[in-house]
Amino acid sequence: MNDFIFSLNATVPVFLVIVLGFVLRKIGLLNEEFARVGDRLTFRVTLPVLLFTQLSTVDWSESFDLKFFLFCVIATCVSFAVIYGLSWAFLRDRSMIGTYAMVSFRGSAAVLGIAFVSNIYNGSVGFAPLMIVAVVPFYNFFSVLALAISAKKEDNVRFSAKTVAFEVVTNPLILAVLLAIPAAQLHWTDWRGMTIPYKFLTSVGNMATPLALLVLGAGFEHREAVSKMRTVLSAALTKLVLLPAVFVPIAVWLGFRNEQLLAIAVMLASPTTVACYIMAKNMKNDAALASGTVLVATVLSPLTITAMVFILRTFGYI
Repeated sequence: MNDFIFSLNATVPVFLVIVLGFVLRKIGLLNEEFARVGDRLTFRVTLPVLLFTQLSTVDWSESFDLKFFLFCVIATCVSFAVIYGLSWAFLRDRSMIGTYAMVSFRGSAAVLGIAFVSNIYNGSVGFAPLMIVAVVPFYNFFSVLALAISAKKEDNVRFSAKTVAFEVVTNPLILAVLLAIPAAQLHWTDWRGMTIPYKFLTSVGNMATPLALLVLGAGFEHREAVSKMRTVLSAALTKLVLLPAVFVPIAVWLGFRNEQLLAIAVMLASPTTVACYIMAKNMKNDAALASGTVLVATVLSPLTITAMVFILRTFGYI
């Protein structure tokens, strides 16, 4: 019961902020212009700053575990490759492919990962920071790659590896990760005079999640999302159920236990992150599919994550 209550506390507030944005749009306090500007602000400023502040302050070199790191990387890459390939094979609407692949493999590990691990292990974050460093660059790279290809197809512009590469290397989220990793190695927050810049960036980054959730609610295209509910449910269940069902047993077989196994499980089972909606909309992909999947995955995740934690605890793995 405690695990279920914790899951509710972690996910229901997220859902309620989305609902608040939707209600405020309906009663006229928010409008389409807010959603449009909020999208751009979140995508280009607050989310990149949040990523930078999270990753640039992680002293992950002291607890680096190559086996754990490689498992996170390989699981992420294989998940994307398989889902993206199946998307091309089974989705008739080609304009959905980039978004579907992204929302089916990319979870909110950076937002919920540390919180879950810390709660279960009484304040210890264990291997969650190393997991975040391992997967976040690949989350962003593969997302931008899939969306760039899909957007070019949708806009009837000739596919070009050069244009896709440009989209990847200029993406604000990827640039934030590329800057954060060396900054973490240099321990930039320990430098003299960095207290004010760090607090400033932290304040900006703290706006990212609530603003993104409000924008998601205010711009939610509920009629279009409902019309794609079968695809939305498929993506949400792939993220919440299928990926953990495939990779968590492999992690157990490889000997991962306790904090390591929990970090892997959270990486695989965390609900689709709201950043997927922001990226899909800004990169001219299927925003309705993204917003619908974020909502459904957020609603279902307390049940799926609690069930997963209960099973792992029952067998003594965490």
